[in-house]
Amino acid sequence: NAPSVLVGDFLYARAFEMMVELESLPIMNVLSRATAVIAEGEVMQLMNVKNPDLTEEQYMQVIHNKTAMLFEAASHTGAQLAGASDEQETALRDYGKHLGMAFQLVDDVLDYQGDAETMGKNVGDDLAEGKTTLPLIQAMATGTDEERQLIRQAIRKGGLDDLPKVLETVRESGAIEYTMDKAKEQARIARELLTCLPESAHREALELLTEVAVARVS
Repeated sequence: NAPSVLVGDFLYARAFEMMVELESLPIMNVLSRATAVIAEGEVMQLMNVKNPDLTEEQYMQVIHNKTAMLFEAASHTGAQLAGASDEQETALRDYGKHLGMAFQLVDDVLDYQGDAETMGKNVGDDLAEGKTTLPLIQAMATGTDEERQLIRQAIRKGGLDDLPKVLETVRESGAIEYTMDKAKEQARIARELLTCLPESAHREALELLTEVAVARVS
């Protein structure tokens, strides 16, 4: 709606104003690129709404662009502002990327077994919008022809008419566990990248984020 767009425009303009105040070209480069990639990711997602043929590889590209890039930019600029070495800067940039991937993978799992009161996300929100996420992609890959057609039809239609049957199919297919395994792997990679930092409370806090990212469904 109009107020949301206007507030977003204001925050976008204010962010770039603050970047100029920092007088740091590297930070401006990171954040301007991130802005473009995130917008591209949102466009990619919109173009694939109600598309049951989205592949896992394409899905991973979408969530990298629309979500992980934000995490990546935040950790990258943090390293730059802290005066990190080149090795640490690269590691922290990649830490953010993998942490963001883990976060989004778990977020997509929550659409099929989340708790609206505690997580602020209703079960079936993504399906209602016709979004093809990894739990659905994997359920179609391993399901019977009948199950595959059920999910394909639900994605094309959007809405929640088929939600009970889709939930049952996704949960029984092992797609939730498959997606969580992917998320845990991303979190593990993120945590290992922190070994370039000296042991400290700050490093422990970053390590804790990798645990929190995947603990939201337990």
